[in-house]
Amino acid sequence: MKTTMQRVSFPDLTRTAGMVAALAAVAALVAACGGGKGDATQTAAKVNKEEITVHQINQLLQRQPGLSEKQADALSRQLLERLIDQELSVQKAQDLKLDRDPRVVQQVEAAKREILARAYAERIGESVSKPAPDEIAKFYNEKPALFKERRVYSLQEMSIEASPDQFEGLRQRLQGSRNLTEFAEYLRGAGIRFNVNEAVRPAEQLPLNSLDTIARMKDGDTAVQVTPSGLQLLHVATSRLNPVDETTARPAVEAFLINQRKAEAIQKDLKALRESGKIEYMGKFASKPAVAASAASAAAAVVPASSASAVEAPASDAAKSVGLK
Repeated sequence: MKTTMQRVSFPDLTRTAGMVAALAAVAALVAACGGGKGDATQTAAKVNKEEITVHQINQLLQRQPGLSEKQADALSRQLLERLIDQELSVQKAQDLKLDRDPRVVQQVEAAKREILARAYAERIGESVSKPAPDEIAKFYNEKPALFKERRVYSLQEMSIEASPDQFEGLRQRLQGSRNLTEFAEYLRGAGIRFNVNEAVRPAEQLPLNSLDTIARMKDGDTAVQVTPSGLQLLHVATSRLNPVDETTARPAVEAFLINQRKAEAIQKDLKALRESGKIEYMGKFASKPAVAASAASAAAAVVPASSASAVEAPASDAAKSVGLK
């Protein structure tokens, strides 16, 4: 079985971006809990003494782009019923003084902080300029694995629990196996714990920093890397060429470069804030040198959900999900 021993960061095929969904849910909750106290003038319903406005419904509808007028009308009625149920729940919670519960207060404050941080990121990002056509062309030409030579991969990822003294023996056994199934049978027989995940991933759904390495792998190749718990294998079962031309890719490339500039702008601003602010580590965090979060990681935590990963290109067989990570 052919293996390549490069050190490469593999895509985690089992995780989902829960933070993005959580932020969206928090934003929807806070927007919807206004109880008609905003600046909207149209009332959709009254729930006891509180109003639910058309403005609140429209805010939620904006999260469902591309709806026809008929679909929007039907959904608006469903959203209104949900807002009524929500308002009734809020009123009952207030009657029970749950809004004074310390746990609820903490959650409200945490939601407020996340929304404010997101608003800050969006404000910083508003000043970012669009990339010039030559910048888009340059990016396209520099990433053949993502566009001109784009492939859709059928991947198998195996995580093995092993100690360092087992690594060499496992590598040799992998080299001598005809396929990953035979290697897995050996692991079972040896009582070595492992987990296998399979997925079909286009190039844009792989980590950008390891895409070139994976693109050099041929069908049947397996790459190995050491992890804190043992070894991780990435096996390219099959792949097929599915290129994207520059015209089709242009919107996605432009969006990626804009998002990249936003992240850099936020990073720069946060770096300045850290330098000008007074940050003092206390308690157990002051007992040893603290590893300060970099401005880059801090920026990633507050980048708007739309900027967290590259946006999608126009739908087509070749590039219906072209996004850059």
